[in-house]
Order: sequence, then C-alpha cells, then structure tokens
Amino acid sequence: MPATNNGLKVALTGFMGVGKSSVSRHLASLLRSKRLDLDRVIEESEGKSIAAIIDSVGIEKYRNIETDNLRHVVKRDDFQILSLGGGTWTLERNREILRAHGFTSVWLDATFEHCWLNIAFSRKDRPLARNKDGARQLFEERQKIYCLADWHFVIRSGLNSYDIAKQIREEIFS
Repeated sequence: MPATNNGLKVALTGFMGVGKSSVSRHLASLLRSKRLDLDRVIEESEGKSIAAIIDSVGIEKYRNIETDNLRHVVKRDDFQILSLGGGTWTLERNREILRAHGFTSVWLDATFEHCWLNIAFSRKDRPLARNKDGARQLFEERQKIYCLADWHFVIRSGLNSYDIAKQIREEIFS
C-alpha cells in the first residue's frame, strides 16, 4: 500500500549534524512527497554558501536572511517536508511562521558526540561549529528550544536516517 502524507506539512529541526537533510530525503521518498532544504534555498537565493554568508554579513543579518527565505518558502505548496537549518527553530519568529502555515515540527535529537562526529567528518564549513567547545555550548543552549517542537525523535545508536524516517512516517503520518 503506498504511503500517504495525509496533507501534513512537516518541518524537521535539530542541531547541525543530526541528520535533518538525510532524514528529510528518506521521508520524502517513503511518503512519495517532495521536500525542501531551507539551507539550500538560502544558498541558491544568495548565490553563496551559508558559511560564506555568515562570514560576510554576520550571524544576526544571516538570521534575517533566513527568516525572509522561510517566509517565502512556507507559502509554497509544492512540498510537504521542510528541513530547517540548525538555528532556524531557535528564533520565536520562525516558530510562529511555521505554526501559522500549518507545519508540524519534528525535533531530531541525538547526543552532542553523534552530532560532532558528523560535523567533524563533513566537508561543509560550519561557522558556528569550528571548534568543539563552542559547538558543545551552542548544542546545550539550543536543546532548551528544540524541545518546543511538536514531536521528538531520539536518534539512538544503531539507527540510521532511513530508520528515523520510517518511525516518523509510522507515528505522524499513519
């Protein structure tokens, strides 16, 4: 029996390196839906990488660019799954935008060590995680805000992004 998305729109949040983009790719495939990655949308609209944007204009101006792009994206009706940047959810204005447009928020949670391992082995430059101590502090600060999401999925040892996508499909979309 084919999967259905039941008309739900889902926004995946969580710390950088947790696997939001991978889970969204698998979830879109399982649901036969389309997905958007907010970071990719921003990079396309700005013509440079997230790291280059942050390095050139600073984090506060970047957050304004991010919010502007989020405002445009949520009005589109050509996708059901949205992968957020690691800091998008941390701003109340962004949470309000997502709620106002009917998105169900899903927090992908993992240990800092899990995230750091993915960050360390990634080819992506992550300006807010250029050192482990700074990244750990940011991780701890953000945990208090990620928990405001509608759903919480813990990434445990032995589970991969496909397994998490299947859990999300079964629990939210069934």
